[in-house]
Amino acid sequence: MTESILDSIKEFLGIGKDYEAFDQELILTINGCFTVLNQLNCGEEDFYITSSDEVWEDFIKDKKNIQGVKNFVCLKTKLMFDPPSNSFVVESYQKLIDEFVWRLNHQCEKFEQEELK
Repeated sequence: MTESILDSIKEFLGIGKDYEAFDQELILTINGCFTVLNQLNCGEEDFYITSSDEVWEDFIKDKKNIQGVKNFVCLKTKLMFDPPSNSFVVESYQKLIDEFVWRLNHQCEKFEQEELK
């Protein structure tokens, strides 16, 4: 089953998928997350979304990393788009984001090395 990137982020944020008032701001934020992931050698190079047409499998083919990528993009978008007012929650989100960055960096390097063999 393919899942729209934009729609799944909107669902995570509690925004109805038919509500489009924030789509451009969300798309900009999501694309920033993909830039970070590309710098970690994770996912399709120069990938970006323009609407709800793009799906997660368009960005990352490696099924092992897809959940980590989804979690990273969801948490990072939440923190940038609708940050919690409680500093302890912000700190908790940031620690989770940092952990996903570390894990994805490690896993994507490993995946890339396996492809080269």
